[in-house]
Amino acid sequence: MSLLSATVQDACVPNTATRLRSVDSYRATIHALVADLPIERLPVADCLGLVLAEDVTAPIALPPFDNSAMDGYAVRSVDVVGASEENPVELPVSEDIPAGRTDVVPLLPGTAHRIMTGAPVPPGADSVVQVELTDSGVQQVRIFSPVNVGTHLRRTGEDVREGDTVLTKGTVLAPPQLGFLAALGLSHLPVRRRPRVLILSTGTELVQPGTPLVAGQIYESNSVHLAAAVQEIGGVAHVLRSVPDDVNALYEALKPHLDDHDLLITTGGVSAGAYEVVKDALAGEGVEFLKVAVQPGGPQGFGTYMGLPVVTLPGNPVSAALSFELFVRPALLRAMGRPDTDRARVRAKASSEMKSPAGRKQYRRGFYDAGSVQAVPVGGPGSHLLMAFAQANCLIEIPEDVTVVAEGADVELLMLTR
Repeated sequence: MSLLSATVQDACVPNTATRLRSVDSYRATIHALVADLPIERLPVADCLGLVLAEDVTAPIALPPFDNSAMDGYAVRSVDVVGASEENPVELPVSEDIPAGRTDVVPLLPGTAHRIMTGAPVPPGADSVVQVELTDSGVQQVRIFSPVNVGTHLRRTGEDVREGDTVLTKGTVLAPPQLGFLAALGLSHLPVRRRPRVLILSTGTELVQPGTPLVAGQIYESNSVHLAAAVQEIGGVAHVLRSVPDDVNALYEALKPHLDDHDLLITTGGVSAGAYEVVKDALAGEGVEFLKVAVQPGGPQGFGTYMGLPVVTLPGNPVSAALSFELFVRPALLRAMGRPDTDRARVRAKASSEMKSPAGRKQYRRGFYDAGSVQAVPVGGPGSHLLMAFAQANCLIEIPEDVTVVAEGADVELLMLTR
């Protein structure tokens, strides 16, 4: 079942206006397109990268019982007062307590229990002498040092008390959080489920990597990039590769998948020329096509097709990648409940002059050198320069009202790596 925000259900109609939409306005439009994902209770082991949909309270205390922080001997501290290497205290060892033992016998005065790390401390003991301060005896133990009350004891609830709120709604679940919740005995967690994204790459000229090229053909890469980008944020991607420039073929490719995805992303077929198959197929079917004041990536589209939210991206690889970064990625993260929908921003100095078209927000691929606090442009502004994107660790944002960025000028960066 697809998800569509109610705020856009009535707005997805064709529009032939040529006015450019601002980056911020279009970003808000795509945010509104994808609704919050439903809450599911999933096994803890399946929740990596997902977001808690509810606060979590501790069903037990941690530690759940008093236990030993060391291998050694559980004792009463009064029984080892004055112990030293010259005058050791010798005590009979009446019990062995390995980790996992549940039938713990109380400690009698004037005796010791040999105890392992993590094992329950017997009633009557108030401290543990670590084994290095003893002769490691089994029947009798010689103790060479006194201990204070509480030495090497982990008290019940010292970390977490039963009923405490331990993680709050909106927490992103990384390995530390998952391990912690498993330690509390939680088997399932309430989370926003993973977005299911259908990716459709159009173009008769596209062939799959590994296939020999003939004149006029290129290798299809958009679906690889976009599927990886969806998976990177915790989504599930289903790819329909290289659908030819034929409206009926596009309809047939989509038909089996309309009810089991949350978003359709298409690439290609959205410009103003002939053979724009996505525009031909979806205009008038609930999808609006427009121009955004951005370079690269101006031709865009959004709406619904048969109830499925749709974002149509340009076909040039850098335009498609940039469009996902600016518009789709943050919308999916928001739908997942993530608090951190935006890339980190950094201020830096431009290492060289850059030119940008008036009225468009330009994003240049760049490399941020933290040592010199410089942004070094990588490649030119062209939407076909894939190697530059692969070598970049940031995007250099040039505002709409700036046509020339002087060498040494302040620029703002969107960091592609964290």
